[in-house]
Amino acid sequence: MNNVRHEEAKLSAAHLQKAFSHAIPQTAVILGSGLGDFTKIIKVLESISYGDIPHFPQSSVAGHKGKLTIAEVADGKNVLIMEGRFHYYEGYTPQEVTFPIAVFKELGIKQLIVSNAAGGCNPSFTAGDIMIIDDHINLTGNHPLIGKNDDAAGPRFLDQTAPYSPRLIALAESLAAESGVTPKKGTYVKMTGPTYETRAEIKMVQSYGADSVGMSTVYEVIMANYFGMEVLGISCITNMATGLAKTHHNHAAVVDVANSVSEKFSKWVKNIVVAL
Repeated sequence: MNNVRHEEAKLSAAHLQKAFSHAIPQTAVILGSGLGDFTKIIKVLESISYGDIPHFPQSSVAGHKGKLTIAEVADGKNVLIMEGRFHYYEGYTPQEVTFPIAVFKELGIKQLIVSNAAGGCNPSFTAGDIMIIDDHINLTGNHPLIGKNDDAAGPRFLDQTAPYSPRLIALAESLAAESGVTPKKGTYVKMTGPTYETRAEIKMVQSYGADSVGMSTVYEVIMANYFGMEVLGISCITNMATGLAKTHHNHAAVVDVANSVSEKFSKWVKNIVVAL
């Protein structure tokens, strides 16, 4: 089995290039749970449902709209937006989760901004905080690059010294104040889900240096790095993790908190995209 579905990605990209009337921009954004309001503060030019894209997976999670959108963030500045993503816990393989990144590569995407809803493991965090991801830990027991490698596409042994671009992190930090954001910065841990973590699991990842924990993002970032894209990762801390939270967890509450910070989050991401 190949680790990247190159031929299918090429077919999907060719379909999108014909289906979209606008040119494909070089920057893409993946919106996580409850962060879909980004499209409300920019000008949506056209959208295609995932179901209309050959070989594309389908999202089944509340808060994920399931559309690929081209939008204008400023005069002459467009962005490609994934309104919803795919998760390992939905039953998709890591290669299926990251298939859109392979399509992005075929479309010529150079910069990728990934966002997610995450639980806060750092006791200094509170629900509603926004965290720049500067490193990650993959605790899923799986990996999107397992399989036969095509050395012409990317390296067999991928360096992960800086999976999140220092340049994009510095840019995001420089634009935070004018966007009304005071971001935290830290390490994101990916678990499989779909259960929220136990107290013992949170104690474990805290001992590893985790600041936030979630069920997405890391596979996509690994694949984007494989293709040489610059990556910026942002977590919305929608709840404090088990053992730190005062209440039980539920997805509706996660989406509600994400929605409560969506306006300032969206403004910040817009300013970042404009500056790229």
